[in-house]
This record gives sequence, C-alpha cells and structure tokens, in this order.
Amino acid sequence: MGEMAKKIRVSGVVQGVGFRFYTQREAEKLGLSGYAHNLPDGRVEVLAEGEAGQVQRLVDWLKVGPSSALVEDIEVEEVAPGGHRGFETG
Repeated sequence: MGEMAKKIRVSGVVQGVGFRFYTQREAEKLGLSGYAHNLPDGRVEVLAEGEAGQVQRLVDWLKVGPSSALVEDIEVEEVAPGGHRGFETG
C-alpha cells in the first residue's frame, strides 16, 4: 500500500496510566515511526508514520488502548509523512 502518516488525538483517561509507553511499544512492534506526547488539555497526541496497513492497525489499537487507560474518543487526521526515524515519547 505505501507509506503514510496519521496524527491521532486520544481523549479519556490517557495520561498518567502508561498510555504513551504502551503506544510506543505497539508502534515499534508494527515497525512505525513517530511520537506520543501528552497535550495540556489531557489528551495524548500520536503521530504514526509507516506502511499504511500498519498505521491503520495502530489506529485500531488506539481506539481501545492499554488496559490501564479508558479511551473515550479519538480524532484521526491524515498528514504528510515527515521522515521520522524511531518512535519517541515526551
């Protein structure tokens, strides 16, 4: 399918529960690059870049998240790939 990137904003109980750590682990298993950052409004923003099918798999995983989180909603936006290398949290 080719390379793509999506920016996903996840709301709910997603800060202080290991959400970014588990997202990084899942993204790395899928071979994706990007980041997971906390936003000041309590959401987590995820940028996932890589093979389209794998990006979609991460989006599907983010709809539920790790068992420690309570995902209430996600917003998905397709963005231009930025050439990220590796997956970081911060």
